[in-house]
Parts: sequence; C-alpha cells; structure tokens
Amino acid sequence: MQNYWKFFSLFDTLLEKSTAKEFGMKRLVTVLLVLLVIGSLAFAAGATDQKSQGDTSLEKVLNKGRFVMGLDDSFPPMGFRNEKGEIVGFDVDLAREVTKRMGVELKLQPIDWNAKEQELNTGNIDCIWNGFTITEERKAAMTFSPPYIHNAQVVVVREDSPYTTLASLAGKNVGYQAGSSASQAIDDTPAFKGSIKQLIEFKENLTGLMDLEIGGIDALVVDVVVAKDNIKRSGKAFRILEEELAPEDYGIGFRKGDQKLADAVWEQLVAMHNDGTLAQIAITWLGADSTVVGN
Repeated sequence: MQNYWKFFSLFDTLLEKSTAKEFGMKRLVTVLLVLLVIGSLAFAAGATDQKSQGDTSLEKVLNKGRFVMGLDDSFPPMGFRNEKGEIVGFDVDLAREVTKRMGVELKLQPIDWNAKEQELNTGNIDCIWNGFTITEERKAAMTFSPPYIHNAQVVVVREDSPYTTLASLAGKNVGYQAGSSASQAIDDTPAFKGSIKQLIEFKENLTGLMDLEIGGIDALVVDVVVAKDNIKRSGKAFRILEEELAPEDYGIGFRKGDQKLADAVWEQLVAMHNDGTLAQIAITWLGADSTVVGN
C-alpha cells in the first residue's frame, strides 16, 4: 500500500510543475487512478475473504442433511430402474451405505448424461456417481475420488454375426452412448474409427442394445460391466469381442474444489472395504469383488 502513496506523491510533484491547464487534466487522471487502485484493493480483499472461507462442501451437505447423487437411471448394473420403477444398482447401494454412515439422506437424481457437467456445476446435484469414467479432461473440470473399480470399453455384436475383431467391422455401422467415455475410446482408436462406415449416437446404452438386437447397427461400443450384465440379465444372443478399445477406471465426480466432500465419501468407502461391506455389495451386483478400493 505504501508503494501506491509513493507513486501518487511523485505524481503530485510533477503536477506542481505543470501549467494550469495541464494541472487540471493531470489532476483528473490522478483521481481516476486513485479510484482504480481503491477498486482493485477492494476486489482483492473480497477475493481473499472468499478464499479464507475455505471448502464448505461437506458442511453444506451435513447441514442440509441430504446428499444428491446424479446418475443415468438406465445404466445397469450401476444404476437403473427395476420392474417396479425403483432406481437400484451397484453404485446406488454403495451410495446408500455411504450416506447412511455419514448420517445424511440420499437423494437419487436422474440426469441427462450428455449434460452431467452442467447439472453438477449449477448445484442441482452434489456428485456424478454412476459408472463415471475418470479421464484427464474430466479431471481438469471437476474433483474426482480415487478409482473404486476397473472397467473397459468393449464392442458388443450379435452372437450370429461374423465379426470377431475390430478390423472386421470395417465399413459397418457402430453405435455408442452420447456423452460417454465410449466416444473418447473411439477417438483414441483412429484406425478403428476411420474404418467405420457410420457412427451412430444413442441417448442410452439400452436403446443402442435394442437397435443392435434388431439389426439397426452392427456393433455397440459400451462399458464391459454393462455388456456383461445385459447379456446375463436379458439372455439375449450377444457376445463381446475379445479385443478391447480402452481400459479405464470408474470414480465419483464432484464440483471442482469440493475436496472435503470427496474425502468424506472416500473415507466411508475405505471403511466399507475394511469391514467387508464393499465386497458383499460387489458380489451381489457384479458376481465378484472387482473393486480396487484399498489396493
């Protein structure tokens, strides 16, 4: 602050040596500079005060007594609607146990997966938790938990189709879910992408699998956990190509800077791993404990 007054003192000295006309103009400039500096200092003080408040993400959830989980409710076995219309799944059961241990209510909020980041940033949800793949682009835009389960992007075809490799799908129609990491996996496999006749976008994986069944597309790029669950649950004549597009990890996405809330959720997942609850939920939904918490 002293440097600012030294600057203005020097400026005033120069004014004393000016003509009357020059004096008036320079005095006006001085006033404007003073106002600019005062405004800058006020802004800096406000920013410092806001920063000093720190991360209140966990406090906000605890105070309102509710944790809002954003999810795609058509993504079995992670989160989907059963025959009664209830939202169930592996990630849903994990979140229910986590929020129970945190002492808050869980609210399940279905969202448009293609607008998930917007839902998070506008405060409509507290996290994105539903087979959410960790990518560098997403890590730059939000705060992530560590990985809790491994996944991969694979290609599903009809059982009676002749396709056995990615190369065999050259000139064919391939589908994927909008806003999913399948799109990134395809982009990261340029030889495969360049060989495809047409890429077809679906709002949901289940819609893509239905189109695959009736022959509307020749293959669907999808998460391996979704593919295996659909084949097992539906009994439909699908198979998964052995050649994967990309390995990946699932994590929980929070608003950028909501580290305390992310840490609190992860702390409960670690406790669930230690007491065997996590493995029990995984076996129920996935058939085996494929989680990586604590590893």
